[in-house]
Amino acid sequence: MITKARIAERIIESILAGKLRPGERLGEQDIADLFSVSRTLVREALMQLQARGFVEVRSRVGWYVIEPSFDDALETYAARRVIEPGMLRDAGTPLQTSIRRLRQHVADERKAIAAADAAQRSWLLADFHICLAECLGNRFLTSMLIDLSARTTLVSALYQSQSEAQTSNDDHAAIVAALADGDNALAERLMLEHIDTLAARLDASRAGSGSGSARDRLRSALAPDMPAAGARATQRRLKKL
Repeated sequence: MITKARIAERIIESILAGKLRPGERLGEQDIADLFSVSRTLVREALMQLQARGFVEVRSRVGWYVIEPSFDDALETYAARRVIEPGMLRDAGTPLQTSIRRLRQHVADERKAIAAADAAQRSWLLADFHICLAECLGNRFLTSMLIDLSARTTLVSALYQSQSEAQTSNDDHAAIVAALADGDNALAERLMLEHIDTLAARLDASRAGSGSGSARDRLRSALAPDMPAAGARATQRRLKKL
């Protein structure tokens, strides 16, 4: 059964995978047709996402994915700079099962980068931070990082080059290695450097734009062909929150 929560999840999944870009129009009827539900249910899902800061409604025009301002982009990284290093500082010793899971995640990132799979690459690089919070056992931080990672994906689409994926993958590998060695102080420092490096790539002069009709882009973004691991992971996490 399709619920408003599932529709909202699907939109967040598509943002994380880079399929829904900033400023993308979210036609109520198009989404209702895609999921075979009422426009009322779609509107309720979009209102949930509006409360979380991911969509906006424009009078007499409709719903759109937000376009974060450059100040919003700076604030997003400022928030991550506080939250994620602190999460590692207080992490304790991760279980070996968690280390194996994080290493596999980093390996999957590397495969997606080598295969030039843009959607899988985008989702995995963003999901690393969510996966890390989940492995460290903090469901409140996991929920927070789902939103922060999705917001970062929107920021990246507008203000960052997409050519530095391998550097991010290398950073993730180094953080996991530090955790595996029990050196949380090093992991914290590496995370801080990672976030600062990403923030330094912000460029206010950049702008992203899609191609094709708004209806076609929306159907492509929300159709059930996103990275399967992404769909399963997001559903699993949201059920726990």
